[in-house]
Amino acid sequence: MIIIGCSKGKHISAKIAQKLKTRHSELKVRNFPDGEIYARIMSPVKGKEVALIQSFYGNISDCIIEVLLAAATARELGAKKVVLAASYFPYFRQDSRFNPGEAVSIKVMGKLFSRHFDEIIVIDPHLHRQSSLSGIFSTNSKKLTANPLIRDYIKKNIRNPLIVGPDWESYKWARKVAEEIGCKSVILEKKRFSGRKVKVTLNEKVDISGKNVVFVDDIISTGHTIIEAAKNIRKLGAKSFTCIAVHGVFVDNALERLRKSNIKVITTNTIPNKVSKIDVSGLVAEGLR
Repeated sequence: MIIIGCSKGKHISAKIAQKLKTRHSELKVRNFPDGEIYARIMSPVKGKEVALIQSFYGNISDCIIEVLLAAATARELGAKKVVLAASYFPYFRQDSRFNPGEAVSIKVMGKLFSRHFDEIIVIDPHLHRQSSLSGIFSTNSKKLTANPLIRDYIKKNIRNPLIVGPDWESYKWARKVAEEIGCKSVILEKKRFSGRKVKVTLNEKVDISGKNVVFVDDIISTGHTIIEAAKNIRKLGAKSFTCIAVHGVFVDNALERLRKSNIKVITTNTIPNKVSKIDVSGLVAEGLR
């Protein structure tokens, strides 16, 4: 197998290759003056299994085109198998047609990527009404979870934790982590007034005095729910607040606003950022074995 780091996957691709004791290369990517993408595979791939490592953040559409160009090229050059390992995968949000004429992006992307890859590996996909990747991709697919990495981080670094799931969707992460640590977990019930305004309360009464509250979620986007929750919980005597997530998207200057609210933030490096302290390269390597 040869591991190829795409433009947004280079931060972990060399580590993955090292853990697998296999060859590493990078995809050469640049833009033409009119914005078109140029992509070049820099190593021979004929007869080999090729794993493209990519994270779809920033200029997401460019990331998609880049990966599709690379996959089709690898196939044309004689690759035996082409795999996509995506630490963060986009376009899972729109999974239904809520209004007439809307594009159901999850279906479109599922069909598009299935045509170009023999296998697709994703870390903690942000799914709503879909229960598995097999309902999205017609090719082989594998869902990895960073839960054990988050569990280990909490066990090593945070004493007397109370695990809090920001909503019912994220509670599957929070509850699982809490069960493995052996501590209490609760859920935030939130009433959303807009994309940036929410009111949150705990779903049950719990003794918070002296606890180190740990919010666990798959994605931190705006951070509004966490900030609002910390305001309410702080009054109950919590000792400290930490927010741990798999994917740090951080829109609207979310990271700085969380920090100003005295909330420590930690993420994995599925999307590299200032607080991506939990490395997923070993997780991806295991998924590729």
